[in-house]
Amino acid sequence: MSDETLRNEADTPPSQAFATANPANEHEPVSFEQYKDKAVLPEEGLENAVKRLATMKKLDYVQVRKATAKQYDIPAGMLDDMIREVQQETENAKDDMFPEIEPWGESVNGSRLLNEIDRTIRRFIVCEPETAQAASLWIVMTWLMDVVKVAPLAVITAPEKRCGKTQLLDLIGKMSYRPMPTSSITPSALFRSIEMWQPTLLIDEADAFLNDNEEMRGLLNAGHTRTSSFTIRTVGDDHTPKRFNVWGAKAIAGIGKLQDTVMDRSVTLELRRKLDCEHVERIRHAEPGLFETLCRKLCRFAEDNRETIRNARPALPEELNDRAQDNWEPLLAIADMAGGNWPEIARMAALKISRDKSPQSTGTELLEDIREIFDMKHIDRIHTHKLVEALCEDSEKPWSTYNRGKPITPAQLSRRLSAYRIVSKAIRVDCEVKRGFEKKQFADAWERYTNISPIPPSESVTTLQTSIGAGSGVTFSKRNVSQNVTRYTEEDDVTLSKRNRYKNETLKPSAGAGCNVLRFETGEDGKNFPHDEDEIGTVLI
Repeated sequence: MSDETLRNEADTPPSQAFATANPANEHEPVSFEQYKDKAVLPEEGLENAVKRLATMKKLDYVQVRKATAKQYDIPAGMLDDMIREVQQETENAKDDMFPEIEPWGESVNGSRLLNEIDRTIRRFIVCEPETAQAASLWIVMTWLMDVVKVAPLAVITAPEKRCGKTQLLDLIGKMSYRPMPTSSITPSALFRSIEMWQPTLLIDEADAFLNDNEEMRGLLNAGHTRTSSFTIRTVGDDHTPKRFNVWGAKAIAGIGKLQDTVMDRSVTLELRRKLDCEHVERIRHAEPGLFETLCRKLCRFAEDNRETIRNARPALPEELNDRAQDNWEPLLAIADMAGGNWPEIARMAALKISRDKSPQSTGTELLEDIREIFDMKHIDRIHTHKLVEALCEDSEKPWSTYNRGKPITPAQLSRRLSAYRIVSKAIRVDCEVKRGFEKKQFADAWERYTNISPIPPSESVTTLQTSIGAGSGVTFSKRNVSQNVTRYTEEDDVTLSKRNRYKNETLKPSAGAGCNVLRFETGEDGKNFPHDEDEIGTVLI
């Protein structure tokens, strides 16, 4: 473009420039006041103009670039350089959110470092030992997010307010890598923040907005493992799909339990309101340099042990379920690397916090309650309507109000159980044939989905059949095998509990002996008993 053209553009009044620059906006009117923000404003100084132009979209800037340079009598290239400098300063200011941490000057003993963090947490927070220990390990994990493969959420929970949730969240932030506290955050802000800064997110008041926010829960759950920590969103005017990374450490504080899917991916840090006799210091009264020193030591520990943690395969407690083992894997790897007493301390904390603490779904609760009914009634089959009645007998269980305040229906029960491949069938109970269930149909589901042991092979006892002539049924068991042996003197069926150590052997009756079924317990040595006075048994004649 010639200098004459630039001179003519500079002399063009703003209102005329607005009209000229928007010839295609006949169907989308834009006011001159809106356009004025993009035009040359003679009354503002060059410095303010550069700051304003630095925030504009590239296309908008190109439209006013030459006119602005002409207005302030500078080359357009110089204006470009000034705008780039302002934009760079803005980016640097963003980075000031996370000041650079200088690593500690010498190698750091991991066990001593964890002890320091643990003592610091207990100094300011009233909590159980395992809570402070788990929080200490999680803090170290935030400095190793580039090498760990699972990122458990740290969920700080308490039954009531004023239990120290926010204080613990604040304390964790003071020792974590790139802490970014927020009391509320939108899904888009969450994944864009993680993509830009890779921070440790510290989300407070989660109970106020998270339970009803399915999109947010989905993003938090997606960030649990490195391989699945991505979400796809469209960006720009042309709605181009873009992949955002949601991998990062996240601590969440709120009253009560969060949704099951969130709790299942978390290490729970439970707090209680402190007693009058319990005293802790206030975080704001901590001596200067305390947290800076700890952060420097954490930085050095992470630098020295990064590759070891990357390749670690810690031994996981078998008492934990698969998801809990995943959650604790990076924490146990850190404890093993630290050494000292921490390998044992970490595993004890894992068992106290996560054993049998996995959220119970409605389906697993139903399975456990049905097992209880079979055991309490000493039955091996039941009609569907009778099972419904038994489920609704306990008013504290959900089944009496399952159907919108009304009892669960047989159809709803059958649909629930069908998900576990348990289907009702016609069965006979007390000479009455109706649809129902046998106990053995539940054995596989109980073993797979609950903490209930499978049905022992010896639990069902062979039913005595009528025989012509006198007969006898004999069942024996060692006294030291059963902790709960019930004597029967006039019953046809005998149940002896806890026989897993012995095989069952049913002997066919001998011809003419007048005995139709004999059942013995056979020990590991292959010998049948009873043989001596210490053995007990019941003989039905």
